[in-house]
Amino acid sequence: MSIVPILKSRELIKVLLKAGFQIIRQTGSHVRLEHSTDPQRQTSVPQHGGFLPRWLLSAILKQAGISVSESRRLLGKK
Repeated sequence: MSIVPILKSRELIKVLLKAGFQIIRQTGSHVRLEHSTDPQRQTSVPQHGGFLPRWLLSAILKQAGISVSESRRLLGKK
């Protein structure tokens, strides 16, 4: 199992957009994203500033159906 990287919410949103998600709405400090070809794949990303805790990042990636290794590839990190 890969170690979950430490990311800011802005970076995670970029990863999700590259993976085919699109922003459907923003309510307060939370951004709601939906996959363009599979509307059942939805997730919400908090934008509170600073880094996201690893447990939260892991949960968001799991909910979006993206593996840790795929997220690293989309981010451009090894």
